[in-house]
Amino acid sequence: HPLFNIVQPQRNADMVQSMLEHYNQSTLHMLPIWSHYANDNWCMSGYHSVSVIADAIIKNNIKTDANKALEACATTARRRSYEGIGLYMDLGYIPADKNGVSASTTLEYAYDDWCIAQLAKKLNRTAIYNEFIRRSENYKNIYDASVGFMHAKNSDGSFTKKFDALTTNGQGFIEGNAWNYSLFVPHQPKTLIEMMGGAQRFTAHLDSLFSMHLPDEFFAETEDITRDGIIGGYVHGNEPAHHVAYLYNYAGAPWKTQERIRMILQMQYKSAPDGLGGNDDAGQMSAWYIFSSLGFYPVAPGSTGYAIGSPAVDGAIVNVGNGKKFIIEVKNQSPKNVYVRRMELNGQPL
Repeated sequence: HPLFNIVQPQRNADMVQSMLEHYNQSTLHMLPIWSHYANDNWCMSGYHSVSVIADAIIKNNIKTDANKALEACATTARRRSYEGIGLYMDLGYIPADKNGVSASTTLEYAYDDWCIAQLAKKLNRTAIYNEFIRRSENYKNIYDASVGFMHAKNSDGSFTKKFDALTTNGQGFIEGNAWNYSLFVPHQPKTLIEMMGGAQRFTAHLDSLFSMHLPDEFFAETEDITRDGIIGGYVHGNEPAHHVAYLYNYAGAPWKTQERIRMILQMQYKSAPDGLGGNDDAGQMSAWYIFSSLGFYPVAPGSTGYAIGSPAVDGAIVNVGNGKKFIIEVKNQSPKNVYVRRMELNGQPL
């Protein structure tokens, strides 16, 4: 959807209207979680419709009643009976003794709550903003400083025993492990960096992720992770870690982002029947390729900002709707010359 917001804004607006109509007709009065033939099969974590809706409205790409859209987002996020939301609201996290994927769901909810807060901020809805910006920091409640990772926590406030940061099974994360999911705070990366020990330590942590070896045994029972989709311990074949290479930017090491992006483009994509490192999942794997090839990426949809990478094209013309074009010109890029020396937007240095 963040790509549609740029290249097909009207189509994306139509999808958002469909989500809002789903809410209007839902007996639960909820936005869709994972629609399938006009029904919801509830198969994914979070309530990510809110990020799609907030992103479209914040970027002024849809004409709709934004306040009604905000109410739909907030009502969905307050549905206490759905997937641990009541416990999440009361405790500030979903407890592991109540939910098998408690840690990853807590992280997904926190990001979605931030999106709701950003939409409320745009609409000057202070009470809703305060409610959800507070909830958006719930990721802090499952960070275990003693191990340096997000760690599933029980109802009594204790962290679960037998913690293993490598395995994807039985650790409170869905389709991922603590190494990858601990970095899922796309909305507050600088706070995450400080929480994990500061820029230098965080950069070293990312370096370790990309250079380590993850044995097959740690993801053998996870269908969406395969050897083909892994670089070191970084899982590109599944979407929760797609923003990770861009996090070097926030730690003051943009050249490392540029190196990693080019490496991922080269290693995870090819023109062959098995050319993707994982399930395209409604186009996200392909959208990452397009964004990253153009040289920028929406680390946190729901904002107007983009993180800079390393453009792998000499130029591009992007039709952004209403007859407007976004023209990208790149000088001296090559597989070896991957570092960005200077950037301008509309003739002004960035």
